[in-house]
Amino acid sequence: MNYRTLGRTGLPVSEIGYGMWGMAGWTGSEDAQSMQSLQRAVDLGCTFFDTAWAYGEGHSEELLGKLVRANPDKRLYTASKVPPKNRAWPSRREHTLEDCYPPSYVREYIERRLQNTGLEQLDVMQLHTWEDSWLQDDRWVQELQRSKNDGQINAIGISLNRWEPWNGIQAVRSGLVDSVQVIYNIFDQNPVDELFPACQEHNVGVIARVPFDEGTLTGNITLNSTWPTGDWRNTYFVEENLRSSVAHVEPLRALVPPDSTMPEMALRFILSDPIVSTTIPGMRKLHHVEANVAASDRGPLESSLLEALYTHRWDREPTSWSQ
Repeated sequence: MNYRTLGRTGLPVSEIGYGMWGMAGWTGSEDAQSMQSLQRAVDLGCTFFDTAWAYGEGHSEELLGKLVRANPDKRLYTASKVPPKNRAWPSRREHTLEDCYPPSYVREYIERRLQNTGLEQLDVMQLHTWEDSWLQDDRWVQELQRSKNDGQINAIGISLNRWEPWNGIQAVRSGLVDSVQVIYNIFDQNPVDELFPACQEHNVGVIARVPFDEGTLTGNITLNSTWPTGDWRNTYFVEENLRSSVAHVEPLRALVPPDSTMPEMALRFILSDPIVSTTIPGMRKLHHVEANVAASDRGPLESSLLEALYTHRWDREPTSWSQ
């Protein structure tokens, strides 16, 4: 495993982190299997774990707390998120700070995150949605800064809406946030236009989420893919999106190196950009953990392959199903 610094936080995080949504928000999750996979990741050098209240209404956070307590001799870096008060993902232009993150609510949910994990401190506390217009009212950051001063959190972060990396550039330039979490993968390359340069200029850490495009870039999703009733993917991979996603991924198969896999290529594409601090694939099974962690040791992709993958950029706009 290789390590990178999470921007100005100075935290030396593993470049392959652990996204914990699938352990509580998707069907098929089992706590025993989840804890086994989490521990294997720690054993292989993973040190950054990202969760949220929204992942099973705190269940994923409980698992993270257990993991930290089970490894007292290791420094694991923890990140969680305050959910929007109106429970609307993504946020919309008409949503106000009062709708989503009024100060007393932010304070309450920071304290609840600590109680839920059973930890005295969380390294990164993020707002789970974001609108740059909220910069006009700094009460949200006052509460987060207060928690930072009190030692409850180490850093302040924001999680950007799907396919809207532009809607966070002002926050980065404001100097108020230490990290941004944004979708970045072979398809979603928009962050390189303006967001990444701003993060580099202001030394803001970048947490790249959805490295596999919700599963498309594993190469395992087909037009015949189905999911159990109640699984989140049923509302995301509606027919329109499923057909388009499969159509976009098929040409990539010919680009996978003979000694590699599509998931490994997807991870190494992300890690080829030095602005990225860490990427957080979801990993529910041991073989996923082992394969994804191994991608770090392979290093960046060759320049010729990167150039080929850049041509597969897929610019998308938020829709009713993009969430």
